[in-house]
Parts: sequence; C-alpha cells; structure tokens
Amino acid sequence: MRILLIRHAEPDYTKDVLTGAGKKEAAALAALSPQLDLGSCFVSPLGRAQETAAYSLRATGKRAETLDWLREFPAALDLNGCPELQRAYPGTSADPVTGIFPPRIVWDMVPSYLTAHPAYTDPDAWRDTLVARHSDLVPLYESVTDGLDALLAAHGYVRDGRHYRVQKETTETLTFFCHFGVSCVLLSHLFNCSPFLLWHSICLSPSSVSEIYSEEREEGFASFRALRLGDTTHLTMAGLRPTYVARFCEVYHSNDRHN
Repeated sequence: MRILLIRHAEPDYTKDVLTGAGKKEAAALAALSPQLDLGSCFVSPLGRAQETAAYSLRATGKRAETLDWLREFPAALDLNGCPELQRAYPGTSADPVTGIFPPRIVWDMVPSYLTAHPAYTDPDAWRDTLVARHSDLVPLYESVTDGLDALLAAHGYVRDGRHYRVQKETTETLTFFCHFGVSCVLLSHLFNCSPFLLWHSICLSPSSVSEIYSEEREEGFASFRALRLGDTTHLTMAGLRPTYVARFCEVYHSNDRHN
C-alpha cells in the first residue's frame, strides 16, 4: 500500500481560501499530478484543502471523497488556571476585562519546554501530559486515527496493536489532501511515535507531498515507512520557491517568522 499526504497550498486562513501564491502552488502540483499516481483521493472539508485538491483532480480526471476527520487537527489548549502552560505558550494575553486566556493550538509550545519534558515525545506518555489534561487532545487524536484505521481496514490493512495485519495485499495508493497538523497525527499513528515529536521536528511546506509505503517483510504483517516527507519538487520545476507557512525563524535575531 502507498499513502500520499498532500498539504494544502499557501492559505488565507481568515477566509479559508488560497492566496494568489497558493493558487500558483496548486497549479504547479496539478501539472505534476498525473505522474504521482494519486489512486483513491480523499480531502479535508476545509476550503484551502478543497481548493488545492480541485486543481489536481481536474488534471487527472479523478474525484475525491470528503472526510471530516481530515480537517486541520482542532485540539485546543485551555491555559486558564495553569501558570506553567501559560509560560510554555508565550505570546497569548488574557482578556483585560475577563482575565480569560483564549484557546491555543496544542503543539504551539516553545521548544525549550518540550525538550525539558521528555514525556511529550514518549510514544505513550504524551497522552497523560499536562497539555493532554488541559485539552481535548487525546479524544480528538483517537477520532482521527480511528478514521484512518477504518479506511485502511476497508482496503485490507487491519490495525492490531502497533502494527497492521494484512488481510488483502494491495499496491493501491490512497491520497489525502489535508493539513500539517493532522498529517503529523496520521504519521505518528503509522510510525508509533508521539505526535509532538513530528509537530516539532518536521516541516511540511504548503502544497508539499509526503509518500509513505507499507513494508511487508513478514507474511501478513505490515509496517509503514516514509520514502519522502514534504517534497516540493513540483515548485522547483515551476520556478517557484516554497512559502514559509509552518516554518519559524532560522535565527532568533531576524525580523520574520517569529510567530
């Protein structure tokens, strides 16, 4: 089995559409999509993913099924009543009238907090961290991975503990047009690692392609391995440079990409 994870092109998050640059990225992806062997296609319900997918679907004559669990991972952290997490997620201010902190994206902590608390990168212990206890992280994670496992089971790969039992061998491709956060959730489940490890260790640029294959070295037993992560060859071929959504500043004393 082969899985493609395609992140949406550069977005206007406020309007949930593609920017002008994003449309060029999606068009560049579409130009290469006939060579990608997209197989069966699935797409997030959010506008930026739908719009990105539409370019490649038109180029290949394919249709895509919309899956709600492919939407950007919505887990929200409640910083109220937890000073430790308020320090771990700087840049958020409490409402001056109510004193209430707004919700934060669960993975948006500073790296120093992550590295000082190894539980966040443990394959199991992340589920009982302070962030997990102050958010809806675990149930939402399981709703995504349950959706993935149901789909893989329908194609012959049944989750059994930390691996997959192969009930029916296949070399088909499943392509997901989705988002950075949820892609890391899917990869963490396939690789049996903490999602925090991926949220903080990889960057999937807008419109990038990640390719994962099953490895079946033992009969009836499948694991998954990445052939490429965040590939933007289509942008290079089109003379475009990747945009920096989901990548922070390279050096601290720079004037861009701090937030």
